[in-house]
Amino acid sequence: MEPGTIALIVVLVIVVFVIGRTVRVVPQARAGIVERFGRYQRTLAPGLNVVLPFVDRLRPLLDLREQVVSFPPQPVITEDNLVVGIDTVLYFQVTDPRAATYEIANYIQAVEQLTVTTLRNVVGGMDLEKTLTSREEINAQLRGVLDEATGKWGLRVNRVELKSIDPPASIKDSMEKQMRADRDKRAAILTAEGFKQSQILTAEGEKQSSILRAEGAAQAAVTQATADAEAQALRAQGQSKAIETVFEAIHQGKPDAELLAYQYLQILPQIARGDANKLWIVPSEMGKALEALGGLFGGSANSGSASNSGGSGGSGGSGEAPARVGGPTPRTPIN
Repeated sequence: MEPGTIALIVVLVIVVFVIGRTVRVVPQARAGIVERFGRYQRTLAPGLNVVLPFVDRLRPLLDLREQVVSFPPQPVITEDNLVVGIDTVLYFQVTDPRAATYEIANYIQAVEQLTVTTLRNVVGGMDLEKTLTSREEINAQLRGVLDEATGKWGLRVNRVELKSIDPPASIKDSMEKQMRADRDKRAAILTAEGFKQSQILTAEGEKQSSILRAEGAAQAAVTQATADAEAQALRAQGQSKAIETVFEAIHQGKPDAELLAYQYLQILPQIARGDANKLWIVPSEMGKALEALGGLFGGSANSGSASNSGGSGGSGGSGEAPARVGGPTPRTPIN
């Protein structure tokens, strides 16, 4: 190979190397720190950048995106002298690449140690029960302290979360027993209250039912009494009308003594019916009616009428004799 060709190849290699050292491409959400002769020169923005070769030096690129760092559980002593293990998660972002490069040697380690010390200070003023129920308060205090301390390092702490709080095993067992006892107590109280409410509702229902039954019975009695009164009034009105009709019919028909005597003889067996009828009375007016009726049926009746007439003559021949005869006379029971 000729010397000229070799020299040309060497020159091309040097040119390519120089161009590679001069042109730098920075990706999006990255930042590059340029040092000239060991001193900070400038910060490269994302995109195509030109630096002086062999004079400017580009430090490793910094990630400007939000980063998540999970720290291992740290033993923390609470106010009531119990050791709990707390696992934290930190969300932070680099806002100033120059400060993050020159103000702190290792900002990840610095943030971790600051989080642990701050966490011990915050939790050390709380008892175990408050620590377990005050995550939001602890997170807010941690975020405030870390954001204030890391501001000069070019960092911004967005969120601090307690991933887990692990008390000792004996404390867990005691807490479970206490929780179980509280739940049993609440269950017993709820059962008793439910039974009480059930009894109260049952008593109220029985009371209302009794009241309604009593009101219904009272209304039924009033309605029945009203109906009975109306029925009696209607029956009385009917009987009154019937009596008036019979009375008018009798007076319009003008019945004679023979008809009345005949009707009396038809009713007489009904009057004499019954074992309790030991004595019955014949009205005095019936003498004349029977006398007239006897004249209708023949001689036997005439003889009976004659005897009755003789009795009347012995009395003075007046029409009042049958009234005297019509006193109470014993009779033979009719079976």
